[in-house]
Amino acid sequence: MNYLKLFFKDKKAAVGTIMLLFFAVLAIFAPYIAPYSPTYMGFTPMEGSSWRHILGTTANGQDVFSQIIWGTRISLAVGLIVGLLTTVISVVIGFLAGYFPGAIDETLNLLTNVFLIIPGLPLMIVLAAYMPSRGMWTIIFVITVTGWAWGARVLRPQVMSLKNREFVNASVVVGESSFHIIFYDILPNTAGLIAANFFGSAIYGVLSEAGLEFIGLGNANAISWGTVLYWAQNDQALFFGLWGWLLVPGLLIALLGTSFALMNFAVDEITNPRLRKR
Repeated sequence: MNYLKLFFKDKKAAVGTIMLLFFAVLAIFAPYIAPYSPTYMGFTPMEGSSWRHILGTTANGQDVFSQIIWGTRISLAVGLIVGLLTTVISVVIGFLAGYFPGAIDETLNLLTNVFLIIPGLPLMIVLAAYMPSRGMWTIIFVITVTGWAWGARVLRPQVMSLKNREFVNASVVVGESSFHIIFYDILPNTAGLIAANFFGSAIYGVLSEAGLEFIGLGNANAISWGTVLYWAQNDQALFFGLWGWLLVPGLLIALLGTSFALMNFAVDEITNPRLRKR
């Protein structure tokens, strides 16, 4: 609870939270904020910016501004879901490897090292290219598979250190189970690392989703910031002077990543006494 109070008092956390709430409002109320349906094709193709179409129209006669508003849903959802799934996998593998020595530790540590050695971006592209179906959940699966290892690597030595502390030894002496020790003694003391892992993974998810969609490895018919960029590049938006078609979704991706990064910095400062004193 003290960490939560410090988090909401931190300026970086406050700015990051406000930015994230802004994107959440866009995602939830997209049908009311967007002036048109993102799939409606009845407008003049490749029309420039005007009061009717703030960012112009696509080659298929769709309103770009409406597509960007609706695209917030998938881009934000992918970031949050990837952050959650990646963190859960990292915690499970990191805790098991750190707490149980011997065969369990060696096996999980080997698995973690394999995923750390393989370059993440090429592996992500290969997996996405050869998946039988393409869509949001396929992208989430690919990003999660390639992104959990770093969190597990960070958590493992922390758990190994905590399990030798006096309060953990006291729980062992009184006969507490491994489940109780992991969840009630060790887990609360790694909350800062876990939160930082979540925010870092969310950034990774947002950027990776946009990258995969941009190079055509996602569902081109879905409405996300990545697909908006894909069609802008595919239809030569810059050649027709439609700068907003490329710049606005790119800027929103950067701002969403910044919101997660600010909250990540805040968690680091709160959980690290040296940074907190500064």
